[in-house]
Amino acid sequence: MSAPSATVTAHGTVRPVAIVASAARSYDAASSGAPSSGAPSSGAPSSGALTHTRLRITRRGRAVLTGLVAVPVVAAALIFAVNGGGAIADSATASPAVVFDHVTVHAGQSLWELAESVAPSADPRDVIAEIMTLNQLETASVLPGQLLAIPAAYSR
Repeated sequence: MSAPSATVTAHGTVRPVAIVASAARSYDAASSGAPSSGAPSSGAPSSGALTHTRLRITRRGRAVLTGLVAVPVVAAALIFAVNGGGAIADSATASPAVVFDHVTVHAGQSLWELAESVAPSADPRDVIAEIMTLNQLETASVLPGQLLAIPAAYSR
């Protein structure tokens, strides 16, 4: 019985036995890359043989892998953006509420007069600026009957 003179590869091409046999030789791990023997191997990897398989991926496979990586990253970024990354406030960690004294503006009274009456020893411009910031006033004009919070530093 004689050996076949040609072999059909996985791709359906016919190759001569000599080429298939030389490609199927096992390589010894301890050697410098030279074949371990001149005889062709049986096709099954031996215990000391190194086999190198190169992963080939198609365009569709790259798209799938990119999607598998990108979807969780994008989802995590959206969740972080929606939550704002902020901490949840609860009553145990909250600071105690600050209580302010309040003053009612009288008819004809300006914010300057109010600042002088609340803090006579302080510069009225500084007091007016703090009252405007505390009460979120855009201008220094006030209306009669308006209730204004006074900064704690000027409370009596």
